[in-house]
Amino acid sequence: MQRYFIDQSKTAGKVILPEEVAHHLVTVLRAAVGTKFELVMADHQAYLAELISITPGNVIAKLIKKLGKDSELPVKTILACGLPKTKEKPELIVQKGTELGADKIVFFEAERSISHWNSQKQPRKIARLQKIADAAAEQSHRNIKPQIEYCPSLKQLLANYPATTRLVAWEESAKEGESSRLSQALVKLQKGDSILAIFGPEGGLSSAEVTIMEENGIIPVGFGPRILRTETAPLYFLATVSFVTELSKNN
Repeated sequence: MQRYFIDQSKTAGKVILPEEVAHHLVTVLRAAVGTKFELVMADHQAYLAELISITPGNVIAKLIKKLGKDSELPVKTILACGLPKTKEKPELIVQKGTELGADKIVFFEAERSISHWNSQKQPRKIARLQKIADAAAEQSHRNIKPQIEYCPSLKQLLANYPATTRLVAWEESAKEGESSRLSQALVKLQKGDSILAIFGPEGGLSSAEVTIMEENGIIPVGFGPRILRTETAPLYFLATVSFVTELSKNN
């Protein structure tokens, strides 16, 4: 069933659908009066809705019932990714990261980032990526739309994104066969906790960057014996978080 997000508070009566939602539902999907779909309101709750009126410039639905299903991960998960060198990689990270449950995805300027977003590029690129996240959130029936953000430096990233647990994917840890730190960090998480995971761009993070992170209490972790691409590692991490927090224990 089609799902949409609208930035409106729940009301007991009718809901006037925003123009973009109305256009997609009526014009693209050819919905008619009586069509049922899902709406996620400003309270992040999903409701079953029914289309009750279609007039030019005024498409109205009514809320039938609260669905009561929460599809979010038990822990708030933030991905911080060093800027990749192609536009396709951020788009892939955002789309699949949204489907896998990320709450926020931040792209930052790492020491080895080849691509750089100047002040003119940033708003346009973030807006594009946010649209991808919004569409992926609807498709995957999320209760929230992840926020896509940009950070100009590692220093600012560390200052602006606190979390219960903060990790960095460090390829040297993987080469050394270290895997226990990731497991140890994840099994300690409780429902409602937050976790920040930092990933390097192509070429990885420098040893100096990892040293700075360690000085700020960030734990270097390996993701097994294989070296993962910059766009693969965040998705591996989210799948692991889901397995540990949703499938391996009661929350």
